[in-house]
Amino acid sequence: MRLGVLDVGSNTVHLLVVDAHGGARPLPAYSHKAELKLAELLDAEGAITRAGVDRLVATVREALQVAEDMGVEDLLPFATSAVREASNDGEVLARVADETGVHLRVLSGPDEARLTFLAARRWFGWSSGRLLVLDIGGGSLEIACGHDEEADAAVSLPLGAGRLTAAWLPGDPPDPEDVRALRRHVRAEIARVVGTFSRLGAPDHVVATSKTFKQLARLGGAARSAEGLYVQRELSRTSLEEWVPRLATMTAARRAELPGVSEGRAHQLLAGALVAEAAMDLFGTERVEICPWALREGVILRRLDLLRPA
Repeated sequence: MRLGVLDVGSNTVHLLVVDAHGGARPLPAYSHKAELKLAELLDAEGAITRAGVDRLVATVREALQVAEDMGVEDLLPFATSAVREASNDGEVLARVADETGVHLRVLSGPDEARLTFLAARRWFGWSSGRLLVLDIGGGSLEIACGHDEEADAAVSLPLGAGRLTAAWLPGDPPDPEDVRALRRHVRAEIARVVGTFSRLGAPDHVVATSKTFKQLARLGGAARSAEGLYVQRELSRTSLEEWVPRLATMTAARRAELPGVSEGRAHQLLAGALVAEAAMDLFGTERVEICPWALREGVILRRLDLLRPA
């Protein structure tokens, strides 16, 4: 079966097409992305602007055409924090449905964390023991931990790299006082939930997903994406502690020149690095392993599980 996952995220609208069968590893067939940065297209009341909704509708329509061209049999459309937390979410969903026929399923924050955890568990397997999974998106930070395929604890915090950049770091390069204020805010938010996970016991394996973690790992010397999915990639807290002050003095244009950093995400890399550093520090982990699978793969795996015969 050829499945398509349409992920309306805070940074991008991403269509991932895979060839999938129950009990088998889903094989990527095609990927189509459009950068919208919905988390930054908000008015003073927290509503996605009319221009933002217009662009979203046009992008979903374009993704539908690509899905048709690629022979997708079943499309799994969903939206995450940018739509979920918009004050006009109902209006946004209605317009997308009316004008494209796509009914976006809005995932809750804990659902995002649990589906990402499922993907990481399937990737690393049972030998990893108790997994702690960190995922920094454009709008939120997801944290999940557990021994099995279902996480024992899963939370979502409003600490996405795009959201924080828009709200806390207006300068380019940012004002040092703004950076310090954001650092305090991030650490206070994460510290509130550390106890929830500490009660589960120390994790055997800490992994991270998302473009932010992949870019930070690349800065720390990890292999390029061109070297394949199966190359082990890690990010150390020591590397982050070295890079955060350097990133804080750079303009977005200068960050975009760094290895592995895309121009579209360069402006929010510092905020993402502050979140990553705080999470690793407060959870007491010296390094994380980068997981190639994340939320989209979790959605696919859950769908395949439903196809298996009883």
